[in-house]
Amino acid sequence: MDFFVGDTVFEKGMHVRRSVLGEEHVNKANAKINEFNGDFQNFISHYAWGEIWTRPGLSKHNRSLITIAMLIALNRGAELKMHIKAAFNNGVSKDEIKEVIMQSALYCGLPAANEAIQTAEEVFRELGKN
Repeated sequence: MDFFVGDTVFEKGMHVRRSVLGEEHVNKANAKINEFNGDFQNFISHYAWGEIWTRPGLSKHNRSLITIAMLIALNRGAELKMHIKAAFNNGVSKDEIKEVIMQSALYCGLPAANEAIQTAEEVFRELGKN
């Protein structure tokens, strides 16, 4: 795998980041790198994607479901939308997303789950997965 992806944590992180979020999203983020945000973008690719998302203990599928639940709990709407879109790249189904939102309604509250349902439906419309 190192031959195709690269052998540094950063290179592995960028590979996972692209496979989860998609080429278009990562290319847009990279195009916006500047002197102010460059360190942060490097941090995300290295630490989040290269250190955590590459760990063998959970599949990307399960990491997507967990991430969606945590973003609902933290009320992080923009990140939630991005990770619902990304979840499809990891084989997550609409029904699994619905179940995560239902579980979140119980433990995070109805307002959080209501917003998550609306966000998910918006993503489904955008992706043609109605």
